[in-house]
Amino acid sequence: MTSAEARLPADAAPLGRVRSRSDVPRARRIVVKVGSSSISGGNAGQIEPLVDALAAAYGRGSEVILVSSGAIATGMPFLRLDSRPTDLATQQAAAAVGQNILIYRYQESLRRYDVVAGQVLLTASDIDNPTHRSNAQRAMERLLKLRILPIVNENDTVATHEIRFGDNDRLAALVSELVEADLLVLLSDVDALYTRPPHEEGAIKIAEVPFGDDLAGVTFGDAGSAGVGTGGAGTKVAAARLAAGAGTPVLVTSTPLVAEALDGAEIGTWFEARPSLDG
Repeated sequence: MTSAEARLPADAAPLGRVRSRSDVPRARRIVVKVGSSSISGGNAGQIEPLVDALAAAYGRGSEVILVSSGAIATGMPFLRLDSRPTDLATQQAAAAVGQNILIYRYQESLRRYDVVAGQVLLTASDIDNPTHRSNAQRAMERLLKLRILPIVNENDTVATHEIRFGDNDRLAALVSELVEADLLVLLSDVDALYTRPPHEEGAIKIAEVPFGDDLAGVTFGDAGSAGVGTGGAGTKVAAARLAAGAGTPVLVTSTPLVAEALDGAEIGTWFEARPSLDG
């Protein structure tokens, strides 16, 4: 038994479905996605508090999957690059170096909790291909049963067009569907979604998004931040809708608030999942 498992109270409430923020601490299976700008460069120090929050959920008995961007951004300094490369070959080279460093940083931090990480690299085609999808699903299910914490990223070293647009928000939603997660948490640099970019006058925080709400009148800003990420509010909304449509509720908030998010605090933007047939 690991030290994290030993902290699970004997009389803890059974883990199960999540219908609202208050249910989050008893989620059976959680997927958390973090973006490049949150855990690379000057923000690399956020890995440790992120791991603290994941380990706390793990210690409650939840099965946790981390979908982490950041391979290219992490590899850039080691290739002596000042900005994100634009050509595919250099992006692939940066990813090859960065993925190694990134998984090492996560494992070094997880070591404090006697938790072992398992690396899972996927491309969009892996999810689309029935055989690859089945293999990925089986591997992650086995890792979770062995109490290993899977860390998923897009396989940027071999990706082609996928590497040049979009972000891992969609991948996180697809992973949530793949493993039938009870909750998806999408982390970024902003504490919640707003009716317009939060720095603009008149921006109003969106606390709840009922299932099927098309967010009419909401304006999203440009993707990415600090020149290292490729996602933005728009990609998070698209991913949240995808996951919610598959029956998984979604919480969108900032990386520094992840511990509060996993404790069930009233923060971020909550996307209600499609109602289940059994109510």
